[in-house]
Amino acid sequence: MTSIRHFPATHPLPDWRNFGVMLRVLLGVNGLALIAALVQSSDLASWLGRYVELAAVVEPWLLICLGLLSLLRDALWRLPLRLGQGLVLLLAGGLAFGLYAYWQSLVPGDAGSPWRAALLATAAAAILLGYFELRAGAFSPAQAEARLAALNARIRPHFLFNSLNAVLSLIRARPQQAEEALESLSDLFRAAMRDPGELVSLADEIALGMQYLELEKLRLGERLAVDWQIGDVSMALPIPPLMLQPLLENAVYHGIEPAPEGGTVRIALTQRGEELRISITNPTAGQAHRAAGNQIAVANLRERLALYYDLEARLEIDAGENIYEVRISLPCKKTAR
Repeated sequence: MTSIRHFPATHPLPDWRNFGVMLRVLLGVNGLALIAALVQSSDLASWLGRYVELAAVVEPWLLICLGLLSLLRDALWRLPLRLGQGLVLLLAGGLAFGLYAYWQSLVPGDAGSPWRAALLATAAAAILLGYFELRAGAFSPAQAEARLAALNARIRPHFLFNSLNAVLSLIRARPQQAEEALESLSDLFRAAMRDPGELVSLADEIALGMQYLELEKLRLGERLAVDWQIGDVSMALPIPPLMLQPLLENAVYHGIEPAPEGGTVRIALTQRGEELRISITNPTAGQAHRAAGNQIAVANLRERLALYYDLEARLEIDAGENIYEVRISLPCKKTAR
């Protein structure tokens, strides 16, 4: 089972295929180039021109280097950390030496040295590797799992009390339904206590969401309508646990429960290539304190997605006058181990 121990933020040697890692490398190297251009410029007026000259040399090296590291990621991860870091430095320096030597052959008048370019490239790579190692320490598996455990504690006490009261009302009149409701409630709390670092299948997460909504229907009756729209998606896709249930809970608590006439919660799941898209829509009741609660829940979910996927997952909100929609996009590709 894939766990957070294999996610980009917790590995001291970066996942070079991760969009967040690529973006940080691009910004970091270009930031260093800006500083180098400032140091080499005689005045601020010539700073930008010098940076453009440096960028013409740095960008090809950077893009080729990132491409090679992406191809070699799995092999580098299997090596001891220091050996893997050393090979990254060797690749960065060797590639800079080769590219600068080739560029010199095309521009014979240049007096620069390929060894100097290799040294600067190695130094830049060492700075970035140091940053990623420190970042991995801050997001160590133990700390990340502790944060996820806190963030996953999302089943509100009021839901427990309401569900138990609904079950109590059924015990004499409909004992079989009361027993099924207790089993569903047990499954929900078993899911809440699951290891937060482990991914679950999409099928299990959908089943859990359906169980939750069935429990809420015991309490809200005809006021709660549910519309599941499940497209052609792989039910075996691994996703973070308790992704749907907190959003469904928000939809019921903030959208359906305050409205005397109730409403419909719509859940749509589609898969496009290597991206899973989840949309949950509910009517709005326009109550300020409940809207604020929605924002807290969304912030919670954003932090969880950042821990699992860095920048590769997206969460968007469309808060209209009568409709509140949360859209999530998750990468479907498997995480390297």
